[in-house]
Amino acid sequence: MTLTFFTNYIHHHQIPLADVFYQQLGTDYRFVAMEELPDWLIKGGYDPTIDRPYIIRAYESSEAMCVAKRLMLESDVVIHAYGPRFELIERKKSNLLTFEYSERWNKRGGLYLFDPRKLFNIFHNHFVFRKSKVYMLCASAFTANDVRFYNCYKHKCLKWGYFSKTEDLNAGSLAKLRPENLKCEPKIMWCARFLGWKHPELPIKLAAKLKAKGYKFHINMFGSGEELEPTKLLAKKLGVEDVVSFCGNLPNEDILQQMREHAIFLFTSDKGEGWGAVLNESMSNGCAVVASDMIGSVPFLIKDGVNGLIFKSGNIDSLVAKCEFLLNNPDKRIKIGKNAISTMTIEWSPQNAAQRFVILAESLLRGSFAEFKEGPCSKADSYTSKL
Repeated sequence: MTLTFFTNYIHHHQIPLADVFYQQLGTDYRFVAMEELPDWLIKGGYDPTIDRPYIIRAYESSEAMCVAKRLMLESDVVIHAYGPRFELIERKKSNLLTFEYSERWNKRGGLYLFDPRKLFNIFHNHFVFRKSKVYMLCASAFTANDVRFYNCYKHKCLKWGYFSKTEDLNAGSLAKLRPENLKCEPKIMWCARFLGWKHPELPIKLAAKLKAKGYKFHINMFGSGEELEPTKLLAKKLGVEDVVSFCGNLPNEDILQQMREHAIFLFTSDKGEGWGAVLNESMSNGCAVVASDMIGSVPFLIKDGVNGLIFKSGNIDSLVAKCEFLLNNPDKRIKIGKNAISTMTIEWSPQNAAQRFVILAESLLRGSFAEFKEGPCSKADSYTSKL
């Protein structure tokens, strides 16, 4: 079976899964990057020098682009996130096995749901192929809701996402979970671009409420962006500069090390966060995560109270209550962190995802359908938050 994955650009969130596919399929696997990594991601810590034998950078030459187009037409199986449009349509017309890979379609909602250009795109690229061998890999728990709104991919939505490296996690992650660390001041981490829909103001408001209640803690915020200075001003206004630090951008490996050194991770984005690979990374590194219920990855990865905690998006009181629980119950905090590692190393590991995908794709090529009960490649049902 030949498998080609098409996307816009290569980055560290995709490499763990791609490496496993290559280990399983060898030269029958190709990864096509259509665009060069943009400067804003490089400034945010992304590595533009990533290289693997299976990577084709289609943007580098006309010859590379020709190879990419040929692979779109000739591969037994294609995973498509971003690729040559004409060849993709021809592939679907030929009824060749294709997996669309998408976060949610309707982040904006409202009148945009019926935007003529959006409807035209959905009709010609998805709806007309609803009876073809085209499936949807849902990189958000809300993707199934969105595609079904347009009567697309009925019974053909599958749980998917991003898959973080899981090797050698326990030794590094469990260091902070040792009993002697219960006496230490809990360190709370937030890591994202400082943008409005990621809500960097929430950790500041959280700090003010926790400080007023006498809790001992320290919040470290990593990243940069347009809301950084307003967030610093808010910290000053609320008098929490002594318990909140702004740490700037760090390379991904350094961020992972920071996660191993923090007890709690805050993930405060709203529905603008299609997936949020930082959830994979923080859970993989043993953090007790407190995450918004509107983030795409949260319903797939977190079982509330078991391997993480979920708060109502944008609701500071809900966020405070979840964090207080973790601060008041260090034993449960440790248990949640350990359960998070188990989730990421067993069910949501790149090894498990790649193995399941190959089994599923091969079964579809034979005319059957390999079903999985939970996790990657299991059926993605419509989802509504219960908070």
